[in-house]
Amino acid sequence: MASVSATTPIELVERVYAALAGNVQIGRDRLQRPLTLTEKILINHLADPENQELERGDSYADFHPDRVAMQDATAQMALLQFMTAGLPEVAVPSTVHCDHLIQAKVGAKIDLGVAVDTNAEVYDFLKSVSANYGIGFWGPGSGIIHQVVLENYAFPGGMMIGTDSHTPNAGGLGMVAIGVGGADAVDVMTGFAWNVKWPKVIGVKLTGTLSDWSSPKDVILEVARQLTVKGGTGAIVEYFGPGADSISATGKGTICNMGAEIGATTSLFGYDANMGEYLKATGRAAIADAADKVIDHLRADDGALYDQIIEINLDDLRPLINGPHTPDLAHKVGAGVGEAARANDWPLVPSAALIGSCTNSSYEDITRAASIARQAAARGLMTKIDLMITPGSEQTRATIERDGLLADLEAIGATVLANACGPCIGQWSRPESILNQSNTIVTSYNRNFPKRNDGSANTLAFVTSPDTVMAIALAGRLDFDPTTDTITAPDGTEVKLNAPVGQVLPDAGYDPGEDTFTAPPEDGHDIPIAVSPTSDRLQLLQPFEPVSLDRYNGLPVLVKAKGKFTTDHISMAGPWLKYRGHLENISGNLYLGAVNAYAQESGAPYEVGFGKNQLTGETQRFPEIAKEYHEADQAWIVIGDENMGEGSSREHAAMEPRFRMGLVAIARSFARIHETNLKKQGMVPLTFADPADYDKIGEDDRINVISLPPVPGERVQCEIVKPDGSIVPFECEHTFSPEQVEWFKAGSALNIIRQKSKG
Repeated sequence: MASVSATTPIELVERVYAALAGNVQIGRDRLQRPLTLTEKILINHLADPENQELERGDSYADFHPDRVAMQDATAQMALLQFMTAGLPEVAVPSTVHCDHLIQAKVGAKIDLGVAVDTNAEVYDFLKSVSANYGIGFWGPGSGIIHQVVLENYAFPGGMMIGTDSHTPNAGGLGMVAIGVGGADAVDVMTGFAWNVKWPKVIGVKLTGTLSDWSSPKDVILEVARQLTVKGGTGAIVEYFGPGADSISATGKGTICNMGAEIGATTSLFGYDANMGEYLKATGRAAIADAADKVIDHLRADDGALYDQIIEINLDDLRPLINGPHTPDLAHKVGAGVGEAARANDWPLVPSAALIGSCTNSSYEDITRAASIARQAAARGLMTKIDLMITPGSEQTRATIERDGLLADLEAIGATVLANACGPCIGQWSRPESILNQSNTIVTSYNRNFPKRNDGSANTLAFVTSPDTVMAIALAGRLDFDPTTDTITAPDGTEVKLNAPVGQVLPDAGYDPGEDTFTAPPEDGHDIPIAVSPTSDRLQLLQPFEPVSLDRYNGLPVLVKAKGKFTTDHISMAGPWLKYRGHLENISGNLYLGAVNAYAQESGAPYEVGFGKNQLTGETQRFPEIAKEYHEADQAWIVIGDENMGEGSSREHAAMEPRFRMGLVAIARSFARIHETNLKKQGMVPLTFADPADYDKIGEDDRINVISLPPVPGERVQCEIVKPDGSIVPFECEHTFSPEQVEWFKAGSALNIIRQKSKG
């Protein structure tokens, strides 16, 4: 494998483009129709383009992505798994990015210093294992993985996977970039094909142009409104039309990034002049030139066939603010959100406003926010609430500091945080006086589930554009409409803010800032990997053993969740991030956020995070029950509601239950990544053939899962065994492919890789 550098080498891009025309023609000939851009890229990365089945939403396909990216929280478990595969180095270019473990509390410099000290053990492990196996290492302070990838590695027509659900950010440069669990990353890093169901394609046709207070963020907020949090499941969202070409590359990245919130496999735009300009501005002119030569293959064909088409006229789009609790609950700014707030007793005075994250921290985003800040400063206005700014990368931070934009923001009271995820993923230290009472926050982030930002269920989070966040911070009211409302200045005059003015790319070019990248040595095999046997943060893994079929009878229900059952509910982040490399310790958070359906039915006081231990009859926290079942060698089952596993790619939400002897998960429906993660770890995800059967399972019932191993195309027969011995049969659907059935038989997908590697 070629050595890993701080950018994608032109040789890799040229290899992808050299095969593109021929494989696109194979696809057209086989399907006998024009192709979407999605299909062109996927077919070009198939292990066998001439023979692989291409049935959307049905065929399972083997792909060879161009690269892998891992953030530090998920990289720990991914690399611990890779270490058990028995290979000397990774087979494709791979990188680790340290962005998740930096807590926002005081400000950038102090917070980063504290993180380096606090997480030294984890950083040392990641750096040493990266050096040993030929992986590039972006140290703490580099920036958020998705922005670093967009600035350095993404390229039109490429395909990558990343161990974070917002990997689709790279779709802003026309790349099929898919968020996965660590076991999927191990597949690719070991050189084996990555197997996934061929996605459907949802087309979003954009016409018109954005203007005034409307921004790319409003495009995806509108798409989320229309499709909801599961409307994109099993599909890639492809944006096209004249309006698409009017949006900057980083604006496109914002839209693709938040496609994760509608459950989409990924999102992307066709290659255009804006992408070419961004590539040149970020030191990749050779890639832009190469893409220009094959541009016809980097856009959808005329007459391409989509499974569904949404049309949005950007001329008509107005600013939106979505939330709380879910990213698809859309309101118009001003009166729209104000009316909803008064009806639901949401506090109208926000406690904080936050700009940045992987979704909205580009140079263009910051220039628009700074243009509003300069207006405010000229009239003597300051922010009425705490305003925090998170630069997306060290390169962006250095550039906006050089160009005076940070000073503009600080002049009205903003605090600049470290180049990291911070409050977007729960790494935010706030006073208890705020957390203990109902409060609202407004952010330009992507996700707003309860407890997502600060660990408090009392915090109601709304997502909107950086422009709207800035306006609300200056007005101090959630229902402020910057398109019509005014703010009273210190001199008593009324200030009507002008629409923000942004600059897509810096006139003086990007300032790279501090060099935080470490390339792996030519031969790092002798570098010791730092894992202490007494560590409480890192733990070497033991393979999951195959499970005999008789263990799938008489399974008690550990938890039957009601309503939202996201990965944050299953394995919450925040303070638990420090245990991401220690499977046993992080299992202490298993299902802590789950809403117990039985408690809701009975009015019991243990609604969230507590349930009944079927071995003792006692009420305990779910992770304590799971631990006792594990120690008693008692396998169990978990029951979910709609869209189980919505949210992040964290495979801990699958590894923890498997570690604690969870064997089966049955839900009304699953989010894509979580369902795959469960299969990868040897669990059996099933969906009720009749969703009403969810209601038939009682707290003291046992479940028999009969027809295993699962047979592709056939239902799985199950039984509810009531306490009196009566039996209620029911059926479940599954999505196992023949290859995934082998994962089940082997105990996990990693066991298959290990067997092949040794063979």
